[in-house]
Amino acid sequence: MTDLALRMLRHHKSANVATFLALLVGTAIVMACGGLMETGLRGDADPKRLVRADVVVVGDRSYQPPVERLASSEGELDGFGEDLEGLGETVVLPERVPVDERAAGAVRSVDGAGTVVAEHTVEAALLDGAKGVAGLTGLGWSSAALTPYELTSGGRAPGASGEVVLDARTARAQGVRAGDEVRIAARGTSRVYRVSGLAEPAAGDAPQTPRNTVFFTDAHAAGLSPAVSAVAVVAADGTDPGALADRIADALGGLSGAAPVKVLTGGERGQAEDLSVLPSGTVLVALAGSFGGLVTMIAVFTVSATIGLSVRQRQREFALLRATGGTPGQLRRMLLGETLLVAVPAAALAMVAGPLLGEWLYGRLVGLGVASDAVGYRLGWLPAVVAAGALLLTAVLGGWLGARRAVRVRPVEALAEASLQRRWAGPWRIGSGIVCLVIPVVLGVLSLVLGQGMVGAVAAGPAVFVMVVGLALLGPAVTRWALRLLDGPVRLLTGVGGGLALLNAHARRIRMAAVVVPIMLATGVTVGNVYIQTTQVQAGKDAFTGNLRADAVVGTAAGGVTPELLESVRRTEGVAAAGAYVTTAGYVEKPLPGELDGLTTGTAELPLQGVSPEAAERTTAVTVTEGSLAELRGRTVALPEAAAGHMERGVGDTIRVRLGDRAAVDLRVVALFENRRGGQAALAPADLLAGHTTGGQPQQILVRAAEGVPDERLTANLAALAEDHPELVVADRAALIRENTRQLQTQAWVNYLAAAVIAGYTALAFVNTLVVSVNDRRREFGLQRLSGATRAQVLRMMTVEALLTVAIGAGLGTVAALTSLVPFSFALTGSPVPAGPVWIYGLVVGTAAVLTLAATLVPTWKALRVRPAAAAAVAD
Repeated sequence: MTDLALRMLRHHKSANVATFLALLVGTAIVMACGGLMETGLRGDADPKRLVRADVVVVGDRSYQPPVERLASSEGELDGFGEDLEGLGETVVLPERVPVDERAAGAVRSVDGAGTVVAEHTVEAALLDGAKGVAGLTGLGWSSAALTPYELTSGGRAPGASGEVVLDARTARAQGVRAGDEVRIAARGTSRVYRVSGLAEPAAGDAPQTPRNTVFFTDAHAAGLSPAVSAVAVVAADGTDPGALADRIADALGGLSGAAPVKVLTGGERGQAEDLSVLPSGTVLVALAGSFGGLVTMIAVFTVSATIGLSVRQRQREFALLRATGGTPGQLRRMLLGETLLVAVPAAALAMVAGPLLGEWLYGRLVGLGVASDAVGYRLGWLPAVVAAGALLLTAVLGGWLGARRAVRVRPVEALAEASLQRRWAGPWRIGSGIVCLVIPVVLGVLSLVLGQGMVGAVAAGPAVFVMVVGLALLGPAVTRWALRLLDGPVRLLTGVGGGLALLNAHARRIRMAAVVVPIMLATGVTVGNVYIQTTQVQAGKDAFTGNLRADAVVGTAAGGVTPELLESVRRTEGVAAAGAYVTTAGYVEKPLPGELDGLTTGTAELPLQGVSPEAAERTTAVTVTEGSLAELRGRTVALPEAAAGHMERGVGDTIRVRLGDRAAVDLRVVALFENRRGGQAALAPADLLAGHTTGGQPQQILVRAAEGVPDERLTANLAALAEDHPELVVADRAALIRENTRQLQTQAWVNYLAAAVIAGYTALAFVNTLVVSVNDRRREFGLQRLSGATRAQVLRMMTVEALLTVAIGAGLGTVAALTSLVPFSFALTGSPVPAGPVWIYGLVVGTAAVLTLAATLVPTWKALRVRPAAAAAVAD
């Protein structure tokens, strides 16, 4: 059967090429997504600065909210305690978790620990360099022993609080030499330091040069950043780092009252240097899961549909083989052999293309700021094997399912149906199609009724695909309905050629549906994914603009803002109100939100905004319904009415929140305010939240202009403060809106990238399907020409058929997209019309039309070059 399968491959080149391309590209994309997920799960970031540290201890930012047992009508749930740790969804806390001050002493007592350094990391900036402001990482000089840096000749370590050592790369770029005086900003202030020396990486000690670094004295670094950011350990000679890490973990586990820590070795050590490593890993896993899952479903659908179409077109061939003595088992083995001869080389080539595509995708994500450049792309053998195996299995099953009826039907019936297929559905297919149509509609209705956006950005894309699958399963019936709807207009506009095209379409509606489906898939998934992003961007812009009452914002080059700067801003001419501002996030632990089967989980994130109570009502766009924002002092909070109602808490009640640095605080509710679309963050005192952030201080100062003071005058007055505060940075309202729009667009471009990959693959799928379908009609073209039709008439007929196919496919794809877009847009913006320019839709449909015409007319033209008699003699 293998020899027969090889001979058959040569006679069905277009179908086999289509299958090969669908498998190759699908496997490569799924493999690349698997690599993205593995990269996110591993989170390996080779150290650049801590290259000489064998073990690094950091605060554990991985947090699992508790699960609390609730009483049911039958009593307590057996087997669970009142408070259970580790059963909630794992999240990454947004801030650096400090290490207990006692940790360094405990580590020094561990057998095998050599040099032990308690690090104090400071965000800093060089203000007066030759190339402007340069961001720096500030450290105590003791940390230099852990880095690849060594003092250059003539330099010395900082000996006083007014001295620093700069890394040589930064010094060269900024035109600084040893002995110069420079102004450096840190913790919201700036001062002049003398450069006592320059530090150069030792040759061959670090694979990559660390980021811009400045070394203070240890005491000065501890003063700028009192919390211990990490404890780095150099193992004693002959000590195994892994065994040392285990002993350190045991020693630190005995510190009573200390926050959990994470002991890092090997490639994990980079997590201590770059706080974006863990969050970017979480984003990568979520992105790879949603994007990869959707791509996998599309790939499986496309591959099985391509193989199924190829098998259906060979019914006459199978019938003749059966009539000449071939058994169903022999035909199935022949088809299996053909499928494997195509699929195995495709999977092998995908093993090369997949890693390259994954590297390229990861590079784009790093460029967009979604993934950390400290983490390298990882693609192990498991995602590669799973991707290749899944698509190979799909190919084999697709061929087997497609051939099952073809090889079982009696030869005479198969010969009759080969020319004109009439049967297409059984009860299982119709029932599955109806279910797939109902699911997205139900989700959409629930979203509209509840108004909470149940069809979110993650669910909306797959919901579109499920709708497309439902329409595909019912494709022939839907195509017949669409043809009847278009019959009159097409005949009116296209005349005889259009009439012939309609007769063909009605007679071949089952095969036409096989061509319509991939166009519907490409259009629906692309339109749905793109307009989900444009709607989100517009909703984000509207929410930010509506919630922004500040006329200007004041910040500093590094380290946030100080109380002294806040007072200076308040005394500035033209300022009506000014308040500190900081953003972070926490997790409500009591009361625990969300009940399911007697268990509640504390995984609900609570966005938090820190404000100054005396200026909160004038600098924030909230409408207080109960209580007062002026009461936001100490451990207090103001909640949106929706969040308060969900937690069943009101003014005077208390909630427990796990803040971003892992500290748990009890907050008394002092105010409730109206829900804001796109702005459901709770408000808390800025000085409370700032102390639990990485920087330790408020990030900005929100400024409201006095009545009659124009924005230009306000910003000019604030900029004048730079004489006393050189670290000052001032932005007006328009600049803030532009920056917010840029950030929203950056997030959207991540999903545009995913949508482009999906669109490219689905476009390839429908082009393949069209080419295979047209090549199968060579005999039909020959008979038409023998009956008197000219080449031009046949081409006009095929042009009308192609446009019919595009109209039906794009129309159904649009319907599929709107079933998710309308409720999604309404829940997000209050309007059923998705936001975004109309030209995007026109571009998608226009591209589909161009590709369809090209994939139809080019093979038609090639087929018409064959003599009519020879073409009519070709077997179907």
